[in-house]
Amino acid sequence: MGFATDTIHAGQQPDPTTGAVTVPIYQTSTYVQEGLGKHKGFEYARTHNPTRAALENNVAALEKGVGGCAFASGMAAIHATVTTLLKAGDHVVVSDNTYGGTFRLFDKILKNFGLEFSYVDASDTSVVAAAIQPNTRMVFLETPTNPVMRLCDIQAIAALARPKGIHVVVDNTFMSPYLQRPIELGADIVVHSTTKYLNGHSDSVGGVVVVTDPDVHARLLYVQNAAGAILSPFDSWLTLRGIKTLAVRMKQHDENGRAIAKYLDEHPKISTLYYPGLPTHPQFELANRQMTGFGAMIAFDVGSAAQARIVLEGVKVFALAESLGGVESLICHPASMTHASVPESERERLGITEGLVRLSVGIEDLEDLLADLDHVLEKL
Repeated sequence: MGFATDTIHAGQQPDPTTGAVTVPIYQTSTYVQEGLGKHKGFEYARTHNPTRAALENNVAALEKGVGGCAFASGMAAIHATVTTLLKAGDHVVVSDNTYGGTFRLFDKILKNFGLEFSYVDASDTSVVAAAIQPNTRMVFLETPTNPVMRLCDIQAIAALARPKGIHVVVDNTFMSPYLQRPIELGADIVVHSTTKYLNGHSDSVGGVVVVTDPDVHARLLYVQNAAGAILSPFDSWLTLRGIKTLAVRMKQHDENGRAIAKYLDEHPKISTLYYPGLPTHPQFELANRQMTGFGAMIAFDVGSAAQARIVLEGVKVFALAESLGGVESLICHPASMTHASVPESERERLGITEGLVRLSVGIEDLEDLLADLDHVLEKL
């Protein structure tokens, strides 16, 4: 089946009791059993839930994996992935311009349990190769990275890691499976914050992991049940509902993102612009090769915190808020919001300056978004 068809149908069957075409919200904590040891595959809602299972199967189909596991947040999904596959003394190579929450989890929490992390410029595959140690068990990538939009060559890094038995994990939140499918490029595991593009409506928080190995899937399901950080039935239903329009939403996100990036690229007040869909992006060729579009995440530098404040507080259509990937356009200040947990010296090295502004371009009328940016940029 095609991608748009799978978004609507994969992993979902009409309700066997009523024939409802939409998977119901199975808002129950437990299930009646016909006798001791006799049940219909459902015993307790932390372990199994039909709504959650439909979502897990749906996203696994979209990412071309063997199975998925849904969690209460994107960070819970990442935590489960790392702790399921690693033990004290293991080493992880991480793309250095990673989301601040991921850095916080790795550096402030998991490091205390004996895991080792090396943060490298994963846009250079040779740097990733040089960072691999005898105890390296995982390479954790964001591509494009948040917020300066560096790309990692998933296929090249997977080819490097596979012979060494190293898991390659890709956070695909920025692109969604509509624009990028890391498993088809050789990755072992894909993680998403379903809060973002998969849900798409800024009304749910969740995360999902998709894997290629049935044994890893079984292990994740065990951890999901044992640790209990599950996605609720209602949030599972909201995300399933959102995914049904993923294809049409992402087309508009991508179209608006390209147009706004072009506008900003030509604007005299923008000193630095980060968007992989521009020919001036150093990895434009890679973006064309491993993605089917460029998305709607854009970052640009206006030179100072004072100038950034004018932009952040002056827009009317763009909303000043955390998060991304909803139908509405958002604007944020990475240095004080999404990446505040990253040390200042490291932020500066990565280009996350006080003057950096990040956009999550929504699906509103393009003319309104351009006018909103135009009126505020002319004040700089």
